[in-house]
Amino acid sequence: MVKHIGVQMDPVEKINIAGDSSFALMLEAQNRGFELFTYHPDHMFMKGKQLYARGSDLEVFDRQGAHFTKSDPYVLDLSKLDVVLLRQDPPFDMHYITSTHMLERIHPKTLVVNDPFHVRNAPEKLFVMEYPALMPPTLITRQLADVKTFREEYDDIIIKPLYGNGGAGVFRLMKEDTNLGALVEMFDEVFREPFIVQQYLPLVRAGDKRIILVDGEPVGALNRIPAKDETRSNMHVGGRPELIDLTERDREICAAIGSELKRRGLLFTGIDVIGDKMTEINVTSPTGIREIARFGGADIAALIWDAIEAKL
Repeated sequence: MVKHIGVQMDPVEKINIAGDSSFALMLEAQNRGFELFTYHPDHMFMKGKQLYARGSDLEVFDRQGAHFTKSDPYVLDLSKLDVVLLRQDPPFDMHYITSTHMLERIHPKTLVVNDPFHVRNAPEKLFVMEYPALMPPTLITRQLADVKTFREEYDDIIIKPLYGNGGAGVFRLMKEDTNLGALVEMFDEVFREPFIVQQYLPLVRAGDKRIILVDGEPVGALNRIPAKDETRSNMHVGGRPELIDLTERDREICAAIGSELKRRGLLFTGIDVIGDKMTEINVTSPTGIREIARFGGADIAALIWDAIEAKL
């Protein structure tokens, strides 16, 4: 039977296919003979208990600059789909949260990956706080005095938004840096939420590892080495990616969290590890699988669809 797959994502016109995990998942679905329907969360709507979206049938091609064709938009009852991939990028705000509430109307009869209830209840920089023994020292606060005390204890710190992504708004503040007060004031003005403060890990200069887990099991890793003039290792700000093997410590971390990821229906996740410390658990729209495959690692898109099909 042909399976009908919905992909809730940012506009397909704007993606960079060289590094886009959603594109890799769509290619693999298409290779398996599945039909694709794509829509933006802005185009979902409810009438009574029914959930609909205005979107388009889609065909994808692994060609830079000519990577898709799609039909004219039409309205589809999302409960008619077999699977919905929840893949739009953060920010993880009320817009994002509302989409998870709406998707709960069709899940699990229509399988939503990742489970929208647990995506909503496992924010990436808060969920990781369930595992303090695996993390660097971490503080979540809005208070300048708390941050000052934390820096006095650890000297060198990182401050970042609680619901940001892609390295946006990440700052390093060393012991002698006099910008701490002004930076916290700016965060107070820009964000209503607390922000996250962590001890700076010098081992980040050797790389920030993204480990991909499928249904709680590690399947590949990508090391992202920051540019000489950057604190951040994210690839879109100049981080250099390379394939890397999992260490014994990496496997210990994955074993500690894997069963909980599986229990929560977080089928496709990515964790960030610096040295021997986990800094984030990414559950919204993890990336890295195109790069891992390009460097000769596992075909993670195929492994994800194997896991999805096993659940259908």
